[in-house]
Amino acid sequence: MDQIIYITDEERTKCRSVVDAFAEMYEMTDVVVVDAGRYGFVKLQYYREPQGFEVLTTFTDSRKLFDSLWLDWFEEQILDAVLGTPLEELGYEEVFAQLPREKQDELTRKKAYFEKKVSFG
Repeated sequence: MDQIIYITDEERTKCRSVVDAFAEMYEMTDVVVVDAGRYGFVKLQYYREPQGFEVLTTFTDSRKLFDSLWLDWFEEQILDAVLGTPLEELGYEEVFAQLPREKQDELTRKKAYFEKKVSFG
């Protein structure tokens, strides 16, 4: 019986690069990405005892994995910036608009930093 491969070797290499680029995030959040062999990479989120991770998402496309991890990183930064303030109740886009221009620029530049680490652009 032939074994089905869900991710190409090229995408596996690119996904590994994405996972490595976001290594700093895994210490800050309850997000982890694991290599699932021929199935691609699985992002595990929101660990709760005793049931384990609440959200599991499988990726075979490095750009989609990047976009997902970027959004997680971005939202974590936004939340950290307003934790303990009335802005905490707003949505991420609303909070971003309330941040000082310098902080907005810093967060926006960070996406290019991650893309460069992955060699997307």
